[in-house]
Parts: sequence; structure tokens; C-alpha cells
Amino acid sequence: MPPLRSQVQPGFTVDIVQKQDQSTGKLTRGVVAQLLTRSPSHPHGIKVRLTSGQVGRVQAVITGDGA
Repeated sequence: MPPLRSQVQPGFTVDIVQKQDQSTGKLTRGVVAQLLTRSPSHPHGIKVRLTSGQVGRVQAVITGDGA
């Protein structure tokens, strides 16, 4: 299950799936610049914009140990 909105903050490193990669499940890693989903949760993941400008839904929050 994707993380909840409360578990994602600007500055966190996350793995997202972009719209064009949904069929393949390809993940993109980056740092959250902005949260775009207002609801507390979403079945496909919270939508965010990364500092690189890419937009996608969070699949995992990356912690300091790489897990």
C-alpha cells in the first residue's frame, strides 16, 4: 500500500511512478518539492512534484538506510 499523505513531506526522498510509466511500473527517485494530493490517502499513491519538476504518485518513502 502506498504511503499516506501524513507520511510524505517536502524534502523527503521518495520513489514515484510517473503517468507514462504506470503500465511498466518504472520508478523514479527524487526529492519532494510539493504535495499535489489534498486528501489524506489515495489508492494509487499521493501525487507529488519533485525538485526536478517531475510529477508522479509516491510508491515508497526512502529512509536513510536505503530501505
